[in-house]
Amino acid sequence: MIQPDRAASGRERLADRVAIVTGAGSKTSEADAALVGTGKAIAIQLAREGASVLVVDRHEDRAAATSQRIVDEGGKAASLVLELTEAGASQQIADAAVEQFGRIDILVANAAGYASHSFLETTQEELEQTIAVNLVAPFMQTQAVIPAMIAAGGGSVIYISSILAMRGPAMAPYAASKAGLMGLVTSLASTFGAQGVRFNCVAPGLVDTPIRRNLSARRGIDSSDGGKYAPPLAIAADAWDVAHIAAFLASDEGRYISGVLLPVDGATTTRMF
Repeated sequence: MIQPDRAASGRERLADRVAIVTGAGSKTSEADAALVGTGKAIAIQLAREGASVLVVDRHEDRAAATSQRIVDEGGKAASLVLELTEAGASQQIADAAVEQFGRIDILVANAAGYASHSFLETTQEELEQTIAVNLVAPFMQTQAVIPAMIAAGGGSVIYISSILAMRGPAMAPYAASKAGLMGLVTSLASTFGAQGVRFNCVAPGLVDTPIRRNLSARRGIDSSDGGKYAPPLAIAADAWDVAHIAAFLASDEGRYISGVLLPVDGATTTRMF
């Protein structure tokens, strides 16, 4: 049985590095208070492996909770509360990381937005808002952190995409914006490789998070059952599965991996639905 929280590895692969994680707060599950969201798990895991982490979220209480968890475990963290789509937000994030910790080595663009209407009912405003959060914000965040990463001798940029950018069904604005991240990775991995900056996409499948658990509960669905979309690997994924992959890609162990879209989906994308 997968535990909701995994023990730290005891290794500090990311010692002396500074990480930024967006969307690093987490809703609370109505069914399981120990359950955490993907961004929170990533921030905690990076800190466990030695990184100082700037926790970025639009909700002050959630950002504070993640930062406090890291500090309680003996790590280093600071929080920044803002709307990622506001003008100047990305530069604020980069400036805050440098001011707090002196450098930037890792960016994990995890925050995401969703449009809830069907394709024919989606307005231009909803489309633009989803793209603003899921694609424009990571683009601008990357632009803001690249100079500091190059000054530090290199870095790792990780975009949290989704297998819904590869397989249906999904709300079209979400799928399109998440697919756009791979185009960004392809371009930037080529452009900044010589400066030692790596770019990769992680594409989670069905992951047990508070958001999914709460939504399933409201719909009367068993969140542990993916139905016809259940993965061939017959175990349930949680946010720590994504967090460990992010930590690997950010570390020197992933130093020769760049320009990759990595599904973390229990082999779901091997199937044709």
